[in-house]
Amino acid sequence: MNSRSMQTRPFTGWHMLAVMVAFFGVIITVNLLMATFANTSWTGLVVQNTYVASQQFNERIAEARAQAALGWHGELAISNGEIRYSLADVSGTRVAIDSVTASFRRPAYEAEDWQVTLKRDADGTFSILTPVRDGIWIVSTEAKVADKEPYREASRIVIADGALK
Repeated sequence: MNSRSMQTRPFTGWHMLAVMVAFFGVIITVNLLMATFANTSWTGLVVQNTYVASQQFNERIAEARAQAALGWHGELAISNGEIRYSLADVSGTRVAIDSVTASFRRPAYEAEDWQVTLKRDADGTFSILTPVRDGIWIVSTEAKVADKEPYREASRIVIADGALK
């Protein structure tokens, strides 16, 4: 048997002060960290002015119906660091396009959003050499056709290994 008895140290006011400082220090640190993440992440803002967006809604629906009545369909291809776009009518004949722009947006993170203007190729399609990062994108294309409203499409795509999946 051990002849020395264990002595316990008394819990003093300094110990309680250390416990309180550690407790509130953790709470304050977590709050500051969460506030920093909230200020540097996605804002959740979809439109700048909801009233103006609501006023334009019926106009956009009418444009979409008129566009759907044309029966055109666009084809977007992404591979080997190249973006290609073409537009065809109901019979499959290529529609003569003046210019094409493509906007790439992340679904919930606007810092990586970008837009590119495609160049006309000899065969009437439009393309540009630019790599697209892997992941999920919302691609909005706008093809300007002479004497008509621009043909607009938007689709959610997945890029894996630099190609459209």
